[in-house]
Parts: sequence; C-alpha cells; structure tokens
Amino acid sequence: MTTLAGEAREVALAESQAVLAMARDDDMRLRLAELVAEIDDGEVEQSEGLLEQVLELGLQTGRIRAYYGPGGEQATLRILRRLPRGKARVESAGEVSKALSSLAGKVVERVSVSSVAPGTYLLTLDAGGLELSVRLDPVGARVASVAT
Repeated sequence: MTTLAGEAREVALAESQAVLAMARDDDMRLRLAELVAEIDDGEVEQSEGLLEQVLELGLQTGRIRAYYGPGGEQATLRILRRLPRGKARVESAGEVSKALSSLAGKVVERVSVSSVAPGTYLLTLDAGGLELSVRLDPVGARVASVAT
C-alpha cells in the first residue's frame, strides 16, 4: 500500500484524472476510475501498477514537469521510488554501485558501450584484471556480468 499526501497526492490525482479523461476503452476507464478513487482516499493498494504506468508516462513525456514544475516532478519521483518497480530500480542501482566499487583504485583499461536492443545498452569496464558489464534499459541498471 502506498500512502499519498500533499503535492504528491495532488500530482498523482491530476495525472490520473487527465489519463481517465482521454481513455476510450471501458475496461481501462474503470481501472483508472478505481485508481482515482484510491488516490482521492490517500492510499493506493489495488492500483499501484497502474499508478506507476500513469506517472512514468507523465515523466517520460515531460507533462509532469511542464504542468507541475520541478517540485511536482520531484514529488512524482518520490512516489515512484516507493512503488514496486521503483523499489526494484533503487535496489538494482545499489547493486550496480556495489559492483562498481570493486573497481575503485584500479586503472581503467577499457570502457565501451554497446547497443543490445532498442533502448537497451551494455556498459563494459575493464580495470585491474576485472571486467564488469552493466545492462542499462528502461527497467533500470543491472549487473550483467563480472569476470576476472
């Protein structure tokens, strides 16, 4: 369950209402109406996945920053970090940082980025006899491999 208050609640509610107003599919309209009701009550439980989709779309398109400014954007990012996919992104970023710290103090011999698929990249670093690859994609950053 995610509790929403203040600016975070206002932005989430306004964005969800805007998407609801544009929705044409009856099932989606029903799901969005349920999301709006949950946000209005201040706690989102059943519709967390849909809330993530709505807020991610608003951030990706620039709509949230344009309509609510930097404060609204930051409030939205704070919400996303508390939702399931956001928690997973924070955790994977921590794992990547931990893996990268193994390279501290080593001389970097090679750095490369390769395109794996649309929107997916592999960052590879060779340092001090270690090769560390990090996958970067819309889901987040993840350690792909560590080799000696």
